[in-house]
Amino acid sequence: MEKTRHWWQRKPRDMSESTSENTSSSASTETPQQAQSTGAVTPDELEDLRARAAKADDSWDRLLRLTADFDNYKKRAAREREDAKKAATESVVTRLLGVVDSFEMAMLAAAQPNTTIETLKAGVVMIQGQLRSTLSELGLEEVNALDQPFDPALHEAVSQQECADRPEGQVLQQLRKGYKLRDRLLRPASVVVAKAPSTNP
Repeated sequence: MEKTRHWWQRKPRDMSESTSENTSSSASTETPQQAQSTGAVTPDELEDLRARAAKADDSWDRLLRLTADFDNYKKRAAREREDAKKAATESVVTRLLGVVDSFEMAMLAAAQPNTTIETLKAGVVMIQGQLRSTLSELGLEEVNALDQPFDPALHEAVSQQECADRPEGQVLQQLRKGYKLRDRLLRPASVVVAKAPSTNP
């Protein structure tokens, strides 16, 4: 038969057990404000983090798609530029083939024993006109500098020459023609420019 123990005879409870029970009880009843103050993540914060993560994943996917689209655009633009260059080159070469044919016929004619210098000269003049016409169709223009005021944007002064009957700065002689392709200068005209005669004291 078990003996009845008085309160002063009972073994004291372990303080760690009491502390653990109190902690467990307080954790089960912890409010969101208390969780926030202790650094824990509340359900609302967890849901917000999940939404942010989903939004970040969507933004990353869109960035990858945009990057791929931009790379494809650059490749397509490079191909189109290359195709345009090839088409332009083919157009020019095709137009010049007629001039090449004329030169070949002139060479065959020059090999004939009955061909005269006058005949060859006429053939060369014809081919020159054909070439000029072809280049003009492509947009080539001559820069006519003779007797024009010197223009540094179109002319290249090779030398100056004293001249009493021409105004100073006028082109006296054109040594080499200049050319423009539509509005773009391809080559300036090489010229000799007039200057006022020097006066001897």
